[in-house]
Amino acid sequence: MRGGSGLAGRVWGLAAAALAVLAYGIAGYALFGFGLPDAVYMTVLTVTTEGFTTPGPLSPGEKLFTASLALLGVTVFLAALGVAGGAVVEGQLGPGRRKRRMQRQIGALRDHYIVCAYGRVGRAVAREFEAEGIPFIVIDARAEREPELAGDGVLHLIGSPSAETVLRQAGIDRARGLVCAVDSDAENVYITLVARSLNPRIAIVARAAEEASADRLYRAGAARVVSPYVTSGRRMALLAVRPHVVDFFEVSRGGSGELRLEELLVPEGSGLVGRRVGEACGAAIPLLIRRRGGELLPNPGRQTPLQAGDVVIVFGDPGTLRPIEGE
Repeated sequence: MRGGSGLAGRVWGLAAAALAVLAYGIAGYALFGFGLPDAVYMTVLTVTTEGFTTPGPLSPGEKLFTASLALLGVTVFLAALGVAGGAVVEGQLGPGRRKRRMQRQIGALRDHYIVCAYGRVGRAVAREFEAEGIPFIVIDARAEREPELAGDGVLHLIGSPSAETVLRQAGIDRARGLVCAVDSDAENVYITLVARSLNPRIAIVARAAEEASADRLYRAGAARVVSPYVTSGRRMALLAVRPHVVDFFEVSRGGSGELRLEELLVPEGSGLVGRRVGEACGAAIPLLIRRRGGELLPNPGRQTPLQAGDVVIVFGDPGTLRPIEGE
């Protein structure tokens, strides 16, 4: 967009210069005593270097003025050639320049997420990440989706999400998570296998169209498997039976309101180890602690000590949660 705006500015500047030259010529010849038709006639032919005939010989002043006008006309013409040449070069080099800029942005990503495929599920995932302000990149094998990706302002790579080279270009070694949203269960399994081999620590969430594929995805290394049809059915059932519970999770979903749920991981060596829940959570409300061994502590007291490996589910506004996220 910046390149297009610069080109438009140059075109408008060139048009203004051409009008200024015409006005200069007409006014000059009028001052030398020529009538308006003759002044316009002589200005146009001089600027276009066509030459002209005059009713009588030109005075030295008129000759100098004609020479200056011809020089200005040639200058504007050369400037027009430069603008046209710049437009051609930008048209040819623009995509390459955008690609290099995108590659630099991808190279700067850290702790980001990789979304495989930009279909209906992948777009929904991307919108959620955007709402949360989470850095991510999309990999899609379909070149025809590139205009849509570029129009949405999404960092992307066109290539097979199961190719090692493409995953490395997406920074999988630096990524925090990967979402397999390809329509094919078999390809999601293969992507999971390749991604897990390239980054053993990455969190992988995979889509499974068929319920039988879930087990294969877990064995391939997926941390979580989601079946859109099963999930939709469960959601519809919950809406019918417990609508207020669903409304609560909708309100607390990131990016949808002033309150949200968040999880707080207490890793080994964290400054949170040994601290009280109330001290760590501040004004946020602790709802649940999941111990490393799988033990669940619902509604923990604020004096409960935190242990390494704990996952604390808290509820509060983003401003309250932000200090926790920095621990």
